[in-house]
Amino acid sequence: MPQVPFVIATDRPVLVTGATGYVAGWIVKGLLEAGATVHAPVRDPDNADKVAHLTAIAETAPGTLKLFKADLLQPGSYAEAMTGCGVVFHTASPFTTTVTDPQKELIDPAVQGTRNVLEEANKTESVSRVVLTSSCAAIYTDAIDTMNAPDGVITEEIWNSTASLDHQPYSLSKTLAERAAWEIADAQDRWKLVVINPSLVIGPSLQKSPTSESFNIVQMLAGGAMKMGAPKIGIGLVDVRDLAQAHLAAGFLPEAHGRNIISAHNSDFMAMAEVLLDDFGDDYALPKRAMPKWLVWLAGPSQGISRKFVKRNVNVPWRADNSKGKRELGVSYRPLKESMVDMMDKMIVDGAFKA
Repeated sequence: MPQVPFVIATDRPVLVTGATGYVAGWIVKGLLEAGATVHAPVRDPDNADKVAHLTAIAETAPGTLKLFKADLLQPGSYAEAMTGCGVVFHTASPFTTTVTDPQKELIDPAVQGTRNVLEEANKTESVSRVVLTSSCAAIYTDAIDTMNAPDGVITEEIWNSTASLDHQPYSLSKTLAERAAWEIADAQDRWKLVVINPSLVIGPSLQKSPTSESFNIVQMLAGGAMKMGAPKIGIGLVDVRDLAQAHLAAGFLPEAHGRNIISAHNSDFMAMAEVLLDDFGDDYALPKRAMPKWLVWLAGPSQGISRKFVKRNVNVPWRADNSKGKRELGVSYRPLKESMVDMMDKMIVDGAFKA
């Protein structure tokens, strides 16, 4: 399907929250290469290591990078960075599944951060559009939810109704944050909200030590933790570069609207490993077979995986309808093998598998 053409406006600065993040880095890169001025609010603008990959891109790109100090959880913290901006990309949100206090570590920062950014947009006259990075997690909790959806496939019309503080709190955080965003957006009519709902993001990072959960999964697949077999946990996958392109289309295509599922492959953990075997099977302890569900069920609790999760995700196919993003945002997707090989190559260069 051909790309839907759009022009990245460079007459006003563009704000990208969470600019040092995995997905945001590629968005910033696209903006800078198009000649835009990017306002990047970060916790510590003086931490050269944290922003090195962005400043390196800015040095050779026609656009301009401006760093600002901001705290996602501090109301009013984004006022300076947002001044004069036309489009706001709100990507900042914690993505981890290992938490001790989900309310404090996931729910509060996701919801309060979204409220702070969007309420600032309400006060900033120049803002005409906000693009929110939500997640397919705001649509479903477990792979079984996709099977239970109408026609066995999730669409943009569906909202997550099964996540809780006790079960998949990350999914709950994304659901509550997106609902808060729509509540704020619907209460005004000056700026437009467009939401991107990606599945699990894969592909190469621009920075050296990304914190996204995706890298932990690949670390387990190739680092030997699953060498006896990988569970076939049903999941959707999308390349970070294709996802960044979807964000840019959402920011600058006049007709972009609503929620947009951005997911390339209906997949599972074993399929992620299989596409790496040809290139990396001799040097890394990649799984060559799927772990039986009964064994995952048996061993799960000792690995911090609940039996409820095993029941609802292992050997359960994951299915999403990505046609809206293709049709309206012109998103096209690269093959799974390309994404996984590029991701693995970058992780090796970065020393992710050192003994």
